[in-house]
Amino acid sequence: MRAKSNVIVPAGVTLGALGVLGFSFSLPATRLAVAGLDAWFVAFGRAFVAGLLAIGYLALSRAPLPSAAQVRRLLIVALGIVIGFPLFTSLALTTQTSAHGAVVIAVLPMSTAIWAVARAGERPPLAFWLASGAGLLAVLAFVATGGGFSGSLSLADAYLLIAVVLCGLGYAEGGALSRELGGARTVCWALVVSLPVTIPVSLYTADFSRADTVVWLSFAYVALISMFLGFFAWYAGLAAGGVAKIGQIQLAQPVLTLVWSALVLGEPVGWPALATAAVVLVCVVLTQRSRVPSGGTPRSTPEIVRAPRP
Repeated sequence: MRAKSNVIVPAGVTLGALGVLGFSFSLPATRLAVAGLDAWFVAFGRAFVAGLLAIGYLALSRAPLPSAAQVRRLLIVALGIVIGFPLFTSLALTTQTSAHGAVVIAVLPMSTAIWAVARAGERPPLAFWLASGAGLLAVLAFVATGGGFSGSLSLADAYLLIAVVLCGLGYAEGGALSRELGGARTVCWALVVSLPVTIPVSLYTADFSRADTVVWLSFAYVALISMFLGFFAWYAGLAAGGVAKIGQIQLAQPVLTLVWSALVLGEPVGWPALATAAVVLVCVVLTQRSRVPSGGTPRSTPEIVRAPRP
């Protein structure tokens, strides 16, 4: 008789993993998109498209207007994930590969955890920081030796560092705000409040003369998945499991990005990827086993999509 498994994966972990999976292809897709579109259009155009979808979702779900205090927090979210990260990664990837970008993006989980302390009121224990640091070092060692890191600091690296800092802020603030608004509505309202900026910049930088099918498919990915649907799962996961804790699932993102870079862009990824993935998996498990006090009460059942009211 087969024994029943008592292992239950928390909802926050599952949702966070889905978000990371969607985000892991963002850099390769952005790299392909900026090959035929202006980097500013890729950054703001994807938010423009996602913002229109957000209006539709909010209307169908009859979402109430956020309060003035929530709007102020949504502006912080927008600065991080709607404008900051897309813009600076797009600028960086006009001259660098997605594999190189994975070197700096690998520090995003640590950035998220630090912002979780500052913005979400979380206090991870020492064991959490040790496991997180070990995972960070493993990923950095891998991408530095096998991911195409040249070892020299360039303007592109500065762009990526700024992107990481702003994205960590957007993740932490959005994850905390999702406890009040829900994951889907948080990203949707952030996209909507950004439209006064994303619309004019998109129209001003629109130049489709060099865009082909691959470019448009890549742009569609960063607009629909990286900028919209991925955040439905990601913010719901952060709200349910804690910003610092669930944020460490991102340790797997650089390795996944390098795999996508090899499959889609033809960049070489050797056997160290498997060993690094194993180390990262262990570190992620250790961070998930750490008890991280939260600054707020997470939703017991995070909602990704709420059906319209009759």
